[in-house]
Amino acid sequence: MSRHDGFFEQVYAVVCKIPHGRVTTYGAIAEYLGSRSSARMVGWAMNASHGSKQPVPAHRVVNRNGMLSGKFHFGNPALMQQLLEAEGVEVVDDHVQSFKKLFWSPADENDQ
Repeated sequence: MSRHDGFFEQVYAVVCKIPHGRVTTYGAIAEYLGSRSSARMVGWAMNASHGSKQPVPAHRVVNRNGMLSGKFHFGNPALMQQLLEAEGVEVVDDHVQSFKKLFWSPADENDQ
């Protein structure tokens, strides 16, 4: 077990709570987990999630500007956008439209 496994599992637990049709950011997850400066590690966790035992909706995690910065880790660069669009999220030029409206904060208990 690597030293990152526990953190990755915590990330996956948060990502699994993101509601269908909503998105959050690497930074929001890191801050929620008390590791504000670990947004990049959250990205590494999302990349590693494709090999997870349970499905992790990594497509719902975008960068702080609503960009699909992790799309190349889905095997097919169009897959992340396709998964979001299947949930009703509009994506134009790799950018989530209405990002502020669709943003889900893990710290907001009312949205869970």
